[in-house]
Amino acid sequence: MGTVTIPVTAAATTAASHAGGRRRYVAVRCSSASDERQALFSRIAPVYDHLNDVLSLGQHRTWKRICVSWSKAKRGDRVLDLCCGSGDLAFLLSQKVGLDGEVMGVDFSGQQLQTAASRQDQRWKACYKNIKWIEGDALDLPFTDRYFDAVTVGYGLRNVVDKPKAMREILRVLKPGSRASVLDFNKSSSFFTASLQSWVIDNVVVPLASSYGLTEEYKYLKSSISQYLTGEELEKLAKEAGFSSAKHYELGGGLMGNLVATR
Repeated sequence: MGTVTIPVTAAATTAASHAGGRRRYVAVRCSSASDERQALFSRIAPVYDHLNDVLSLGQHRTWKRICVSWSKAKRGDRVLDLCCGSGDLAFLLSQKVGLDGEVMGVDFSGQQLQTAASRQDQRWKACYKNIKWIEGDALDLPFTDRYFDAVTVGYGLRNVVDKPKAMREILRVLKPGSRASVLDFNKSSSFFTASLQSWVIDNVVVPLASSYGLTEEYKYLKSSISQYLTGEELEKLAKEAGFSSAKHYELGGGLMGNLVATR
C-alpha cells in the first residue's frame, strides 16, 4: 500500500501493522470511557460480517450503499468512514472517489481494523489502494479542521459515549457545504415497529449470536437502541452541533434509519 500523508493532531502516536505486515494502520489515543465497548467489538470481529449477512438477509449491503450515496462522495474526494468496523462503507467509498481520492477508515477496535485490512487484501481492487486504516477516537479525531469532503458513519454513533461531542467533531473535520451520512438502527416512535424490532433481537439475533458463543455480546443491542435517539432527536442533535440542515430517513420498514446532515 502506498504512503498516505495525514495531517494528524497531537493525538497521533504510533503506527501498527496487522498480521502479516503487508498493510499498516495508525494508532491514536482512545477514550477510556469506551474501553468496554471497544473490547466488545474486538470480540465479535471474527464473525461480525457473517452475522450481519445472516441477520439482515443481506439487506445491510443495500442500506450501506444508500448511506454512501447520500454522502455525495464523488471522484477525487477525501472522505472519512468513522466507526468503520470491518470496512464495508470504506470499500464502497473507495469505489466512489477512485484512485485520485482518499479514504480514511477510523475505528476504536484494532481487531476490527485488522479484519478490514485483511479484507482489503482478499477483495483487492486497484482503488482500494486509497484506503488508510486508523485506530482512533470518534470524540477526538486526529485530523485538521475542514479536511474531508464527506463523512459516513455506519452503526457507530449509537455506541459513542458522547454523541453531541462526536457530532461536533464530524462537523469540525467536514468542509463547508459537505455532508455527513449516518446509518444505524432506527429508534422508532411506532409501537408496532419498535415491538417488531425487539422481537427480532430476542428471538433471532441473540439466539443466532449464541451459536457463536456471543450471547452476552449481542444482548447489549436492545439496550443500546433504547438509549439511542429518535430520528427527530438526531436531526436536533446535528443542528445543535452546527450543521446547517439535517434530515432523518427511515429504511428497512422503519427498522433502520439514516441521518443526512449538511455542514
